[in-house]
Amino acid sequence: MKKAKQILALTAVVLWGILLAATLACALIQTETARTLFKGLILTDIGLPVVIYAMMLVYKYLTRRS
Repeated sequence: MKKAKQILALTAVVLWGILLAATLACALIQTETARTLFKGLILTDIGLPVVIYAMMLVYKYLTRRS
């Protein structure tokens, strides 16, 4: 089980890195489509860790309660 968690965590970090690289690439491209995509990627870059943190807090709260 520990090995599976490590693999999932590493996969998440790699995917988040790809997301950040895509954000950087869109920032360097000067088209209207890239600008729209950049805005969405910035929102995802900020929102995804916040959602994951909130899910972790809820999980801690629910498992401690029972």
